[in-house]
Amino acid sequence: MDAKLSALQQLLEVVAQLRSPVGGCPWDLAQTSESLIPYIIEEAYEVVDAIKSKDPKAIAEELGDLLLQVVLQAQIAEDSNQFAIAEVAQSISQKLIRRHPHVFAGLNVENMAEIHQNWEQIKATETGVHKLGDKLHRYARTLPPIIATTKIINKTQIADVYEPADIEPSWRQLQKSLLNNTSKDQQQEELGDLLFDLVALGQKYNLDAFAALQGANHRFIENLHIDTEDQEEPDQK
Repeated sequence: MDAKLSALQQLLEVVAQLRSPVGGCPWDLAQTSESLIPYIIEEAYEVVDAIKSKDPKAIAEELGDLLLQVVLQAQIAEDSNQFAIAEVAQSISQKLIRRHPHVFAGLNVENMAEIHQNWEQIKATETGVHKLGDKLHRYARTLPPIIATTKIINKTQIADVYEPADIEPSWRQLQKSLLNNTSKDQQQEELGDLLFDLVALGQKYNLDAFAALQGANHRFIENLHIDTEDQEEPDQK
């Protein structure tokens, strides 16, 4: 067997054993698709951090952790006769083939813009999501808030239905809500509007709100001048 396939097969067998009612791991057996959601998100962000570090060993390790989450989800689904890892792999392979007709179907394309346009058209046909409003709701539902806001702003600007506004009205409205001690729901809404406008302002000047807040987090921690070792609770697994 090819070394790559052999390594993947070993991972599948290890996860199957961890989930086995006979001799398996109690922690793994207790997990559900829903209980593992935080780990999927956490591992994805750790992959991003490793890539930014440009450390090949760290990248390989974090990709392995993320791959484990994929295999675990597939194994849980297989345990309840929903689907298996083979269907997961087949599904993404078929999707890639469909969405790359210039590679697999001999379609001639002139530039990257045409490739992107074809991808979006094929995707819309597959998902049935053609309207801008449906796409925006999907971003808001599935993506982390700042990333969703960025994509929403980009899409609405391309469609020429939105222009970033001055943040002063949102800021004044939030101050007014706080000073008047309005309901928490109202204050939350005003804070959300202000954050949206701040992200939009950054977009207007080609600034990445996600990277900006990430940098602010690091600067805040560094400016605390505290020793963080041995102060965190250990991960559950």
